[in-house]
Amino acid sequence: MEQKIKHVVLYSGGASSAYIAKWVVDKYGLENSILFFTDTLWEDEDNLRFMEECASYIGIEITKVVDGRTPEDVFFEDKYLGNARFARCSEELKVRQTLIFIEEVRMSGFEPILYFGIGPHEKHRAESLTKHYEHFPIEPVKCEFPMIDSISEDIKAKIIIENEWGIKLPRMYELGFHHANCKGRCVRGGFHHYANLYLEWPEVYEEQETMEEKFRVQFKMDVSMMKKNGKPYTLKTHRETLLEKMTKEELIKYAKQKDDEGIPCFCSFS
Repeated sequence: MEQKIKHVVLYSGGASSAYIAKWVVDKYGLENSILFFTDTLWEDEDNLRFMEECASYIGIEITKVVDGRTPEDVFFEDKYLGNARFARCSEELKVRQTLIFIEEVRMSGFEPILYFGIGPHEKHRAESLTKHYEHFPIEPVKCEFPMIDSISEDIKAKIIIENEWGIKLPRMYELGFHHANCKGRCVRGGFHHYANLYLEWPEVYEEQETMEEKFRVQFKMDVSMMKKNGKPYTLKTHRETLLEKMTKEELIKYAKQKDDEGIPCFCSFS
């Protein structure tokens, strides 16, 4: 007996995952496709607008799962501040919810295949995701990366979505963010990422700085989301020793640089 398949697109809020969503629906049909989104409750409202408009254009509803906690809630409950080495928020609010959903699909009589909007320049992430979903669900789950394996031409997803679909891209692209997780508050963001957040949305930077300082005081821990020379390097220090001392022109130049280590997170914006 042939196994029934559900083609599950991991919907991140970026142009690539939106393009792959349409590719999957066109190839396998609406009735066999799921557009799956795990909401951290920190997402930028314009990302959500973009996601809804793309889903409407494709003709499919978003299957949204919400844990109910924000990343900050997870940090304080676990007494562990997320950082570039380990993002507990992603594990709890994204990965765990995805694993639960996988088993729900299986319980309904289907075998899921997961699709990711990851391009050839991110093959390392594709390998990491494949290994993860081979080991952590109850049974291994097949992962597909059409932009690497199935689509031969160099797809310009952003151009296609804006010019052919007529949908405006999320504003975080225009504002120079290299990844747009959690409205720029991603704990895996580096020096330049947070400089851009300080430049574009200083009020959001202040919220994240306040959260970090509150955690340090409440749990009496010398920890931070970032490190410098192997030691904790807080957003407060980053602001006081560097960002505030820069001219506007220097800050713009510094903020637009890309952080070296990238963002190896499951909720990466693509």
